[in-house]
Amino acid sequence: MKMRSVTFAALAFLLTTLPSLAAAGEPRNMLIHVKTALSKDDAQICAVPNVAWAAIEAGNRVTLLFDASAVTSVTKGWGWRGWLGATRTPMDRAGLPERERQALSEQLGYPLDKIPHDYGEYLHFLKTKGVKLYINKTMTVLYDIPGNRIDPVLTPVGLKEMVTLFAGADQYLVY
Repeated sequence: MKMRSVTFAALAFLLTTLPSLAAAGEPRNMLIHVKTALSKDDAQICAVPNVAWAAIEAGNRVTLLFDASAVTSVTKGWGWRGWLGATRTPMDRAGLPERERQALSEQLGYPLDKIPHDYGEYLHFLKTKGVKLYINKTMTVLYDIPGNRIDPVLTPVGLKEMVTLFAGADQYLVY
């Protein structure tokens, strides 16, 4: 991955600052707007699961909204592999480096053998932790992505639902 050090820096920053947000009172609604495709800048999209997990551990309610070019990262068989009937997403094919898995285990106090091995698995893991995962339905139309190629862990939402997500966010992060 191109910018793994940026991912580690973001994780370290969030692990030291997010706990204070939860301690301030009520859990916050955090919307993480994922807009950059894995193929454009892997550092941005690969930091998202770490931020989401740290925020959940800090007691916040977290929503991920995949939008813009990021919709291609959670689409099965995107790119030339799609024409060959691939059944995995780019996130499924992007492995978590062992040093990142170890850092997550240490910093979040989670057994190493339970840490996901790729970013697709990571999204499914986050859903079990309570993270809500959405994809912009309009962008899937613009990218000509049929519904059966979207990772089923994501729920397609229209423009009105997106406005509701934005309006309901106490904290908004863009990646």
